[in-house]
Amino acid sequence: MKRPLVLLRRLAPAAAALTGALVAAPAFAGVVSLSQMQDRDVARMVSLGGSCNRCELSGRDLSGATFTGASFTNATLVGATLRGAELIGSNFAGSDFSRADMRGVEMVGANFQGSTFASANLTGAEATGANLIQTNLQDANLSSAELNGVNFNRAVLVRTRFNSSEMFGATLANVRATGADFTSAEINASNLSNGVFDRASFREASLDSARLTGASFDGANFSGASMRRTDIRGADLSNARGLTQDQVHDACGDGATRLPNGLTVRSCGGGGIRVIRTPPTPPAPPVPPRQRNLVVASGH
Repeated sequence: MKRPLVLLRRLAPAAAALTGALVAAPAFAGVVSLSQMQDRDVARMVSLGGSCNRCELSGRDLSGATFTGASFTNATLVGATLRGAELIGSNFAGSDFSRADMRGVEMVGANFQGSTFASANLTGAEATGANLIQTNLQDANLSSAELNGVNFNRAVLVRTRFNSSEMFGATLANVRATGADFTSAEINASNLSNGVFDRASFREASLDSARLTGASFDGANFSGASMRRTDIRGADLSNARGLTQDQVHDACGDGATRLPNGLTVRSCGGGGIRVIRTPPTPPAPPVPPRQRNLVVASGH
């Protein structure tokens, strides 16, 4: 009897938290089940589905909970605990996860468009293929996360930490990532075009085959970064730090590429390789012909 009593004691706090969540969200139309009982934290047995738009779940402990195909649009989960939770294929568009503990969360294929993750902890998150368009991830921590194929288009990534994360084929176009940390991140074949990465860190990062076209990197640190076949056409790297000729030689650019003094880049155009230093001086206009006086002789 000792083990069942211990299990009941562990069930009580989780049941109370779940009851509170349901009371705070009377519009909840999903399914809540406790199944496959194991000698682990009870939150790991909670399964949430259905629809609960505009749910108020701030501060709730939903560690290990499973949200499968659920719709929680415009929900509020400020300061909630979602460690190890599964949010696979669910819709959380417009929701607020500010300061939430989301370490180890699984967000594969989920929709978070327009959501807020300010100061949230998503260390070790798995979000392959997730939609994070126009999200606010300012001061969030996504270190050591799996972010392959994630769409961050137009997201706010100010001071966001991506160090040691996997970001193969991610979309980081049009983002505002001032002061973001991409140290040792794998950003291969990703799209960073037209983004603002001023004062960001790309130390020891891999940017092979990435697209940096038209982006700003004022004060960004590229020490030890790999840039094989990186497209830097139109990128402003004029004040980048740690950038060497060897790195730039592996990349390609065009006449609009701005580099630190003394560095040159090869053209991305097909055919022969052309080294671009400064825009060529336009040819001088042709000298006008000398004016001649014509004398018409009289026949007399």
